[in-house]
Amino acid sequence: MGHVDISKFIHGEEAVSRDPAGHMLDLPDWDEEEAQRLAHAEDIVLTAAHWDVLRFVREHYRRHGRAESGRVLSGALERAFHDHGGRRWLYTLFPHGPVAQASRIAGLPLPPYTTDSSFGSAE
Repeated sequence: MGHVDISKFIHGEEAVSRDPAGHMLDLPDWDEEEAQRLAHAEDIVLTAAHWDVLRFVREHYRRHGRAESGRVLSGALERAFHDHGGRRWLYTLFPHGPVAQASRIAGLPLPPYTTDSSFGSAE
């Protein structure tokens, strides 16, 4: 029998490495240059406030994995940035939806139910 790495488990189809506290060790490849490119494609000029949100969604993903729904991540964002103005403030930064745009620019997969073409965008 081979060596078993207890810091890995199967999540969907992929092996995910975690630290002893359960946080993901590896995030999808991404860097600030990639974020700038992705933001430019969405007509967003990244400010310090944008970076705060992008770092938050990446850390949330690292700690919890992919959110079970866009609503879950939206709630976490609203709580985290309540003092800045919450949801309304987040939409000033990411006008096409703080969950969808921030996730895309942060190089993360969209949570399920973030958009639904059958009834329009939930962004």
